[in-house]
Amino acid sequence: MKKILIIFILFSLGVSFPLLTNGVDFDNPIEHESFGDLIDAIVDFIFNIAVIVVPLMVIIGAFHLLTAAGDPKKIATGKTIIIYTLIGLAVILLAKGLIAVLEDVLGIKVGG
Repeated sequence: MKKILIIFILFSLGVSFPLLTNGVDFDNPIEHESFGDLIDAIVDFIFNIAVIVVPLMVIIGAFHLLTAAGDPKKIATGKTIIIYTLIGLAVILLAKGLIAVLEDVLGIKVGG
């Protein structure tokens, strides 16, 4: 008896749920109309954050180098911070540039 009741409830929900939600309209929560616009906005956001963070990280790396006083660990830390910061900046610039190159070569417009 319990199995029949459970099957009946699940069947009723399965049949009635689409009927109940038929008139519901959802607005697009993302302000971008296409996937290309969304990717362009994400790349621009990351680029803007990088423009702020890169100089700060170079200053922190330079601070480690200046205050090392001959300590090889601090010198290595300062160099590592600066090198990884420049590598990260290069990756971000290449990502932004790669989109522009692909748009030019393929003759399409990815973002808005």
